[in-house]
Amino acid sequence: MATFKEYLLAFAYILFPDNCLACGGAIEHGEKHICSVCRMNFPRTNFHLDKKNVLAQKFWGRTKIEYSIAYLFFKKQGEVQSMLHYLKYKNSPEVGTIMGNWYGQELLDNNFYKNFDVIIPVPLHPKKLKKRGYNQSAYFGNGLAEVWKIPHLENGLEKVTNTKSQTKKSREERYNNMMAGFIVPNPSKIQDKNILIVDDVITTGATLEACANLLLKNGAKTVSIATIAATQH
Repeated sequence: MATFKEYLLAFAYILFPDNCLACGGAIEHGEKHICSVCRMNFPRTNFHLDKKNVLAQKFWGRTKIEYSIAYLFFKKQGEVQSMLHYLKYKNSPEVGTIMGNWYGQELLDNNFYKNFDVIIPVPLHPKKLKKRGYNQSAYFGNGLAEVWKIPHLENGLEKVTNTKSQTKKSREERYNNMMAGFIVPNPSKIQDKNILIVDDVITTGATLEACANLLLKNGAKTVSIATIAATQH
């Protein structure tokens, strides 16, 4: 359920469509969707500077992830949550592209992007994709690919099971359901490639774990993950 702040931001955006989707404030000429103040003050993780970061530790003993990175920290009722709410539920897929472009540029500056050959987004089930109209993770992946000039394999993974809420299931049950829910339609396209899986936000990590194991099982050389946001502990 949306928070009061999200309702307020939504109302403000209806009245003033040029307002920032993160803070609700006015944006200047030349800015798009996110104001410069929010961009400057976004809580960056800098996980790419520490291979043993807290996100990487989440997967230790679960799967072999080469690099685990996220652009921003996620905090409830904060600007990042507001922005992601628009991206995911308010028909603003271009926010994903913007985040991919910005994060891609930051990682371009230190050549970190050279660790990856192909970008693959976490897919949506066809029914959910039809209902939403777009895959927000694919827009993020495309934003990265535009900057890095590497292939973005939007259909590198397919979701064949429309997974229901798993909040009451154990981690093992969630994982087994996830593994059964995805396929690699064209394994030849990932053979011996260094794959970067992208998603919008990471919570338990069960989905990314299942995707990583499936790609490795089908011949990927290495698998890394990148998200727009990660919860801060």
